[in-house]
Amino acid sequence: MTARIGGSAPRVLLAARRPRLPFDPWHLLLVPLAVVFAGPLVWLLLSSVMSNAEINRFPPALWPSEVDFSGYRYVLENALFPRWFTNSLIVSAVTVLSNLVFGTLGGYAFARMRFAGSRVLFALMVATMAIPFQLTMIPMFLVMKRLGLIDSLGALIVPSLVTPFAVFLFRQFFFSLPRELEEAAWIDGCSRLRVLLTIVLPLSRPALSTVAVLTFLSTWNDLTWPLIALNHDTSYTLQLGLTTFQGQHHTNWSAVMAGNVITVLPVLLAFLGAQKTFIQSITSSGLKG
Repeated sequence: MTARIGGSAPRVLLAARRPRLPFDPWHLLLVPLAVVFAGPLVWLLLSSVMSNAEINRFPPALWPSEVDFSGYRYVLENALFPRWFTNSLIVSAVTVLSNLVFGTLGGYAFARMRFAGSRVLFALMVATMAIPFQLTMIPMFLVMKRLGLIDSLGALIVPSLVTPFAVFLFRQFFFSLPRELEEAAWIDGCSRLRVLLTIVLPLSRPALSTVAVLTFLSTWNDLTWPLIALNHDTSYTLQLGLTTFQGQHHTNWSAVMAGNVITVLPVLLAFLGAQKTFIQSITSSGLKG
């Protein structure tokens, strides 16, 4: 017994003398990775305030000699970027709001209500997430043409009013909430809709922010469907307008970089603003099926 204590004492002393890092050791790996991923964004921002001569110089300049906003002025004066930005903002805002409303209703119904064929219906809905967009874009185009929505923002909004992913994520998150809170409200005479609005939704902020951010990202960055559904430049979204602008001004790199900054900045701010709740929702909604 004495030998065992004596043998463990040096180990305790060594552990006590071992220097402790002021941060988590994982940061030694994560910080270089963060720098690698942030590098292109920093270069994009710096290039947008450089002159074309500095961008085209070899070797390239890593830092602008002076801040030059001529690229931004050119973009705003010689293109419909304000109009494209407004179109993208309208489409994204309506799509996000509709997914939050219909997604919560559908997710709560699948999570808390049992009706004939509910499991089969939910399985079929989730299965549609595996269907590639290339298989549905032609039927979707024909439907939008029948509705008279081609070459309008309605053609971008109507197909995305509710997505299977939003319903799925809300269902998974509602499963993680205790039923006792809802049962107590039912005893007090609350309807299901009132329970959802007054009890469930205030506890579902992580799921709400996650669906909002992911829907905003997918809608804001969508290029394929606007390219098919829109014909006139006044109806273009920001991604489609930026693509045509790059094709027409591929030699004016400062303007191209400025246009990319205008396009990327809202997405970056939206993700950074909801980062904590986004991670919380992903971890909690994936625990139960």
